[in-house]
This record gives sequence, structure tokens and C-alpha cells, in this order.
Amino acid sequence: MKRKLVKGNEAVAMGAMDAGCKYYFGYPITPQNEIPEYLSQELPKIGGVFVQAESEIASINMLLGAGSSGVRAMTSSSSPGISLKQEGISYMAGSEVPGVIVNMSRSSPGLGGISASQGDYWQAVKGGGHGDYQVIVLAPDSVQELYSLTALAFDLADKYRNPVMVLGDAVLGQMKEPLLRELPPPMELPPKDWALTGRKQGRPQNVVKSLYLADGELEKHIWRLVEKYERVKEEEVLYETKLVEDADLILVAFGTAARICKTAVKMARDLGLRVGLIRPISLYPFPVEILRSTSETTKKYLVVELNAGQMIEDVSLSVKRDAEVSFHGRPCGAGSLPKPNEILDKIKSVYGSSSEPADLERGNSHETRV
Repeated sequence: MKRKLVKGNEAVAMGAMDAGCKYYFGYPITPQNEIPEYLSQELPKIGGVFVQAESEIASINMLLGAGSSGVRAMTSSSSPGISLKQEGISYMAGSEVPGVIVNMSRSSPGLGGISASQGDYWQAVKGGGHGDYQVIVLAPDSVQELYSLTALAFDLADKYRNPVMVLGDAVLGQMKEPLLRELPPPMELPPKDWALTGRKQGRPQNVVKSLYLADGELEKHIWRLVEKYERVKEEEVLYETKLVEDADLILVAFGTAARICKTAVKMARDLGLRVGLIRPISLYPFPVEILRSTSETTKKYLVVELNAGQMIEDVSLSVKRDAEVSFHGRPCGAGSLPKPNEILDKIKSVYGSSSEPADLERGNSHETRV
């Protein structure tokens, strides 16, 4: 099979279709518009349905309805659009309806701008809507992973009857890279005997809901959801490591930030600095164990994010208490992505630092230590 030069947003759409998605509901917003543009052209060719809804709120509720019938369906948007979908995502999680949500995040808060950002980390992994629920979150760092992780998202959604989010950003969505259009190995999935497929003779009535009014019924439901999330933590953790075995300092980054960090790690190694990288691929479930185990011997960590400091909290909670966790962040990507040399400067500072925080090295870069 030949590789083809493909834009990241189009790779998302290809991965969805190859995974069996035939229903898409969305509303335009930069920088993810190539996803609905591609699907509006290609889904009708395979008997699929494309709906440009009247709003983000409408599109997420259409996804809730389609997912309740057992079909594979998705929506996509960017940061403020995802905020508008949060109520529906909570309803999907509470009703145990599978579906895939893609966020090609942009700079925020508020209207923000269309440049790349990882400022939606908290919203994605902490449950941005109301109630006790979790969304499985996957963070690609390449066009190839935008394809494969979108396909995987549909399997995970069906396996756990839960919404799954693919969290990208403006850089990943707009870049072009060679793509091998090959699906990950299929999962063994449970039958969808819960789905609302129309009352059939001899079949018990199916009810999909998040409203439980009997005494103690809702609490029982929530604890059952928590048990499911614990199973996700045990079975679905994904991460990449690079040169962590002998590292004195380990960088932790996801998505676009991780791509930059890979170059910085190579540059540091060329200088004789024992530096490694942990790249979380699943942001929920978070790769706690690899961070905890490496912190048995590595006592310095540097978290690099395209935000003002969000994933650093999960890293700090994961490593042993005597580990030193530093941060280097850039909230807005366009014209402000950290360069490998900039990360290398920070590596040198942390690598040879005492327990005292390093001074701010750049006026538009905020650094802190936890």
C-alpha cells in the first residue's frame, strides 16, 4: 500500500470513514473545517449522512441521537465550539452512548485566535461538562496518528459505551505528511443489544437515558460508571517513551509539543546530556505508572506544553514526591511555537539547576516549578 501526502484534518476524516463511520454532524469553525468539507463530499458516496447543523449544540445532540441507535457517528469542532458541546457530551457519558468528538484546538480563552494551542487539556481530561463522568482522550502527534487514533476512537467508544475525544491542534490539522491508510488491528467488541433499533418482536424494550429518579438509583448508576472508568485506566493506557532508561532528565509532552521535544532531546543527547521523553498518547487514561516507575531513578522532569500549565498537574501527581518537576509553556502557537533550541536552553537550565527555580528566560515564556 502506497503512502499519500495528506493534510491532518483530512486524515481524521479518512480514519473515521475507514473505521465505519457513516454519520457526521457538525458546524464550521477554523481550524478544523477540512474535516466536514471532506466528509460532505465523501460520505454520500458510501450511503452515509452528512449534516451541517444549525449550531454546535444541535450537532452534539444529533450525535447523541445517532449513537443511541448503535451506528458509528462523529462530530468535530475547535475549542469554543467544543465548549458549546459540553452539555451534550455529559449527556452521552451519562447515557452511555458511544460517539467520537474531534477537537482541533485553537488559542483561547474566549474567542481567542486560530493559532495552535493545548489549552483545552483540562476541559478534555477533567470532564468539561457537569457531573461525575470521564471522556477517553487520545492525543496524536502526526498525520498518521490522526488517522489511526481516530479509527481507534470508534472501537474504544463502542467497547466502553462512552464518548471518545481526539485532541489535536491547529498545527496538526493543517500540516501535510505521508499517510499509510491502514487501520489498527480490530478489537473484539460487545454486541450492541442495548441500542434503540426499533421494537422487535421478542426483544425486551431498550431504554437509553441519564435520568434516574428512584431512591438511590442515580448513585448506583454513577458508581457503575466509575467502575467502567477504572477498567479503562487498567486496559487502555497509551504512551511513547524515548531514551528514558538512563535519563537524568525526562521531558513530558503531548501532540505538537512532543514533536518539538523529540528534536530537543536529540540535540541534548548530542551534547552528552542524558535526556529522555515520555509522550502521553492517552491523556485519559493518563500514563501514571510509567511516570511513577521512571521517577524511582530519574528525579528531574520538564513538562512542555502549548498552554500556561495544565498537564503539569497530572505529571506532578504521578511522579514520586522527591522528583523535581519544571515547566516550559507557550499558550499561543502561531509565530510563537517553542523552537528546539529554546527547549534545549531550558533543558540545560533544569539539568544543571539546584532546587531553586530558574529565572524567566524569555518575556513571552512562563516557567514555574511544582
